[in-house]
Amino acid sequence: MTSAQTSASQMPPKPPGDDLPRHVAIIMDGNNRWARARGLSGIRGHRAGVEAVRAVIRRAAERGIQTLTLFAFSSENWRRPEAEVRALMELFLIALKREVRKLHDNGIRLSVVGDRSAFSSSIQKYIVRAEELTRDNTGLHLVVAANYGGRWDIVNAARHLAMRVAHGELEPDAIDEHVFQRELCLGDEAPIDLCIRTSGEQRISNFLLWQMAYAELYFTPLLWPDFDGQAFDMAIDDFCRRQRRFGMTDEQIEAKGA
Repeated sequence: MTSAQTSASQMPPKPPGDDLPRHVAIIMDGNNRWARARGLSGIRGHRAGVEAVRAVIRRAAERGIQTLTLFAFSSENWRRPEAEVRALMELFLIALKREVRKLHDNGIRLSVVGDRSAFSSSIQKYIVRAEELTRDNTGLHLVVAANYGGRWDIVNAARHLAMRVAHGELEPDAIDEHVFQRELCLGDEAPIDLCIRTSGEQRISNFLLWQMAYAELYFTPLLWPDFDGQAFDMAIDDFCRRQRRFGMTDEQIEAKGA
């Protein structure tokens, strides 16, 4: 495996010695390959992937993870076969209708990040309902990235800041990393500590480019439908064994832990 307003967005990366990651992101990959290996249709693979989502959400909540961000549908996924995209949208809508009450009953807060304008009005309506229902929950924060791309996120943030400057609301010299980050999706969340990718691929595929600047990367050959609570535990345990330097030397890290 290879690897001055106070807010969560202004938190430094997770310091060495603090074991559990606060924020875990997952690139859920391998549904189609899982289905093909079994002679099944691609949609059957995506349905099996939903079961893995349930298992990982449950284990993340049990482990006390603060934020879990799942890459459900990228801005590039529209290029997939039309029938597959249509089936994925149907699954997304079904999940919004059937799963949100369970999340709410377990104290989980749901947010959806990405460009919603491409989704049907029905999907957009149910996203709003889900976020409103779970808004005040204080357990795990579950973030679903849908029609999301890291480059889109950064360009969108730059555009918003440019508009504020043009309207005289902000001086260009006032733009620093914290100001910029607050315009991004997840701008109020802690930085990502751990990014997991399934299926053996070793790239981040335009996912949360800014937010993963200091993330530890964990790659597993497991296809997403086979990734369960035990596999999640293995990723967390691997993270806890790593030494995170953030530009410091080994000696400095050892001195901080003394």
